[in-house]
Amino acid sequence: MDPVTKKNLYLDEVVPPGPKQAKEAEQVRTRLLNQVDEKRNPKTRATVDQLIEKYFSAADLDVQTLRGYRSKHKTHISPLLGTLPLSRLDIETLDSFYAQLRTCRDHCRGRKYVQHRTSKPHDCDEHEGERCPRNNPEGCRRCRRMCKAHVCKPLGDSTIRQIHWILSGALDRAVVWHYISVNPAEHATKPGLPTPNPQAPSADEIAALILSAWDADPDWGAFLWLKATTGNRRGEMCALRWSDRERRRGEPSALRVERALYYADGGELAEKDTKTHQHRRLVLDVETDAVLDEHEARARARAEAIGVPFNPAGYMFSSVPDASRPLDINGVSKRYAGLARRLGISTSIKNMRHYNATELIHADYKLLTVAARLGHGGGGTTTLKFYTARLSEADQRAAGPITARMPPRPTATEDTKLPRPLALPDPADKDLQIYERIAADLRGAIDSGVLLPGDALPTEKALATRYGVAASTAHRAVALLVAAGAVTASRGRRATVAGAGCGGSHADN
Repeated sequence: MDPVTKKNLYLDEVVPPGPKQAKEAEQVRTRLLNQVDEKRNPKTRATVDQLIEKYFSAADLDVQTLRGYRSKHKTHISPLLGTLPLSRLDIETLDSFYAQLRTCRDHCRGRKYVQHRTSKPHDCDEHEGERCPRNNPEGCRRCRRMCKAHVCKPLGDSTIRQIHWILSGALDRAVVWHYISVNPAEHATKPGLPTPNPQAPSADEIAALILSAWDADPDWGAFLWLKATTGNRRGEMCALRWSDRERRRGEPSALRVERALYYADGGELAEKDTKTHQHRRLVLDVETDAVLDEHEARARARAEAIGVPFNPAGYMFSSVPDASRPLDINGVSKRYAGLARRLGISTSIKNMRHYNATELIHADYKLLTVAARLGHGGGGTTTLKFYTARLSEADQRAAGPITARMPPRPTATEDTKLPRPLALPDPADKDLQIYERIAADLRGAIDSGVLLPGDALPTEKALATRYGVAASTAHRAVALLVAAGAVTASRGRRATVAGAGCGGSHADN
């Protein structure tokens, strides 16, 4: 019996004539009976639609992931491949299917037609009776909504890849279930991986967003502060409850992240497991602890003002005094977008998660630690590839070692009009980075005569040990002295103090 359509299937094999025909026919009959008993029938009349529906019912997928998969199946897979029998689905068919999606997301197949704004009875020209002075599709809402001739727009590569994952996963199960013998999706031409381009806001932009939010609403400011310092997803933030905060005497408090909010099929908010099904425990710093203490004090005062007891199991961020209802996740995104737009910052609330990953990675925290705090799997691959943005400070760090190995520059003359050497940081500046502090200390030793012209500087390893930093940080400090002309360095030799008159002075600042 066909495992999907429940119709009878007949196995047959032709035995050639000859003196041993009866014996061979009995052997074939026995083999076919064994195939039926073991359900090893490699043939089925099931269609692509039937396979995918069974795959969705058996697959262990996140609620929102499954909803997205069903939408893509309904919109793209079913109209083009749904009625095709699995026995006729091959590599050529899949390649043609992906090519069609890359050509037109509406599957027009080259047809010319009018794309109506609605399927209900309507007037194609909304301007009838009150026409626009000129056709202005960008500035006039009526012009934008008018029914227009169809123009092909390709489907995005990331969407086509998701469609490929749906087909590939379903066909893998079909091989396991013995519906087919080979998965044709394994050799089909699928789109390449998208180029990661995380757009993390800068520290100044994050500060401006949080301060502006705090001025308008302290609770909103606390929400953004916690979002930036923990890197939690939007749904995870809205699902936090006061009971998720752990406080122990003499230790920093911690936050348990065990659930997330999502929109159920009826449009109402519901709770589910986290996206990667990981339960995380995030230790909080002193400042974040203080922010949550103040936020809790405001929540208790609001509850007391209306005469209701404070609910320790209520939502940490709520729009009602009794904390029985969480913030709407779409409302949070829209509010953040409006705030960023007013400040002239091009960003979205998801980019706060990119900011958190970027800052931790470039602060030299271990990749596995950062991935664990963000709830990423794969040993940190996702964290590095999609969430860590490039910092200009990191670019400067990468350029330093090359400069230190370059030959000395020609002496500046009136004709060449070369710029003065780079000025060194001022030792009195309290906001110096660690490599700048090392460079300032070494320059102080040179100015005070502890290190004389021609003396060798301490090795980078010795500097790293003395200041408790990485060798690359010590190397960066020496490179800064070289760039300022206070020190000379060449390949294979230790850096030495330059002659009198070389390098910048503190007055240059």
